[in-house]
Amino acid sequence: MDISIHASFLPHDGPEAALVFYRDVLGFEVRGDAGHAGMRWLTVGPPGRPETSIVLHPAIADPGLTDDERRTIVEMMAKGTFAMVLLATDDIDAAFDLLAARGADVVQEPTDQPYGVRDCAFRDPAGNLIRLQERS
Repeated sequence: MDISIHASFLPHDGPEAALVFYRDVLGFEVRGDAGHAGMRWLTVGPPGRPETSIVLHPAIADPGLTDDERRTIVEMMAKGTFAMVLLATDDIDAAFDLLAARGADVVQEPTDQPYGVRDCAFRDPAGNLIRLQERS
């Protein structure tokens, strides 16, 4: 069986800020920009890797959510505890320097973790944690 991750979903609370971060800071290409009822879904991904995407979706667009659930999601996003994604690069230090220079919100500088990886972390404009790990 050949299974791979095609797309992951991360919430956004402002499509323009999400575009700036994922396109201009991370350098991802925009693969889709769809709107409905005043909301926007953005599909982005690393250049040269069309098989892997992130769909940035309005956090509270699900019609099945209650008002309390919507409030909880907004609160968790504001704290940065709602969603995350793990990305990888060949040179963590160079990537960190570039992203920091482009204005990314730094959470953790490159660190050798006790579980055997070297990584760093940023937050996107919606508060999602973006962990960046060096490929071994």
